[in-house]
Amino acid sequence: MPHLPYTRALSTSATHAFSGLSVDPHQVDFQAVAQHMYALMMRNVASDGYPFADSTHTVLSKPGCVIAAPSYPANTPGISQDYVFNWVRDAAITALEIAAATMARSETPVQQLIDYVTFAQTCQSNAAPTKGHACFTVAGQARPWSEQNDGPALQSIAILAAYDKLDAATQVAARTLLAENVAFLLQVYEDPTTNLWEEHSGFSFFARAAQLRCLRELADNTHGIPVPAGTAQAIKWLENALDAHWDGTRYATLIGGAAPGQADHPVVPSGYDPNIDIVQACIYGAVSCTDTRLLATAAQLRDTWANEKSPEVFPINLTDARAGMGPMLGRYPGDVYDGGSGGQGDHPWALCTANFAQLYYELAAEVTASGKVPLDELSREFFAQVSVTATTTPAEAADALRTAADAMLRAVIFHSDHLELSEQFDGTSGYEKSVRNLTWSYAAFLSAVRARNGQTVVG
Repeated sequence: MPHLPYTRALSTSATHAFSGLSVDPHQVDFQAVAQHMYALMMRNVASDGYPFADSTHTVLSKPGCVIAAPSYPANTPGISQDYVFNWVRDAAITALEIAAATMARSETPVQQLIDYVTFAQTCQSNAAPTKGHACFTVAGQARPWSEQNDGPALQSIAILAAYDKLDAATQVAARTLLAENVAFLLQVYEDPTTNLWEEHSGFSFFARAAQLRCLRELADNTHGIPVPAGTAQAIKWLENALDAHWDGTRYATLIGGAAPGQADHPVVPSGYDPNIDIVQACIYGAVSCTDTRLLATAAQLRDTWANEKSPEVFPINLTDARAGMGPMLGRYPGDVYDGGSGGQGDHPWALCTANFAQLYYELAAEVTASGKVPLDELSREFFAQVSVTATTTPAEAADALRTAADAMLRAVIFHSDHLELSEQFDGTSGYEKSVRNLTWSYAAFLSAVRARNGQTVVG
């Protein structure tokens, strides 16, 4: 029998925390925690023997569907959003973690990845009005939603990562899916799109970074997958396009944007920067962690929510700092979205915090490998935030970066609901809020720990 999205005992408050148990974040083994979170993430992935119904209790999932979260208004008091849908981006980010976790398996293929590709192909065949359609039902039908041209790029990145763990028939399907995705990207890479947070349209830094990574990985693939004409030209164009987002102090998340429904009236969103999607363009896209313009932007993000003098500081970060944890980060200053409860918003997110921690880990690895710290006038504040100066040795700088990242992940663990992760944490109390058991929150934590330890969990 199919099951409904799982539920837990819920309070009537928009904030929640696991009662009766407390995790000591300073004693945890990050690898052990990640292994547990992998299991929690996989609860949101449908299979032939593990189907679930959508929030209407009428539509049954197909294997390979990845729901964003099992939360919807009827089972999650305090929110108005239904997350029991498959977002192309979220599913791809999840598939990357499944692929990483299963690479050590001696047997091949991996059924979860076969299911992912099969379901992705179903969604693409139903995508409308464009192949950049962002959201689908659990059965793979297009849900009225936005067009996001980062989705096909991230999906293609995930398929390339999973390719060796697919059976022969699914590899054929994967090649077809990749060809259609790339053909679409080569048509639209110069165009505006709905941004990562589904709030504005314009020329998106994140979408461009994801598209660039996709095309580079396709061009370098060792599977014999054909590289279509125009790929090299698109790669060069996107490299130049990313440079255009630099405003002299930070990367702008959108340039030449348009307000929804007002495509003929270009606007650049006010107060939308610094935006965490710039950091995510490094984690999921093609931006190098040693790019000092990226680091300058990242420094502004941390300062926004961790500096006690900032008007946007999260009070919980000041409390956590005294306990040697944090800070936790949000999406952008003045963010009003809190899951649809009608509250003030402006809270830290688990996935944003984990992504920023991963930036620290990846940069630490680069510093260790190269023996150089990318410290210049642009990145000076970024390194100062972790007590790295021009006199700090590369080894000391790498240690400082890892220590800073660990403090962020410890805050996520401490404020989790006994390791279950919602979308957000209350910026004052630290209690979890918004939709519960967000798949991307787990995937982001897994990716960060993988960057930290150089090893995957067991899938």
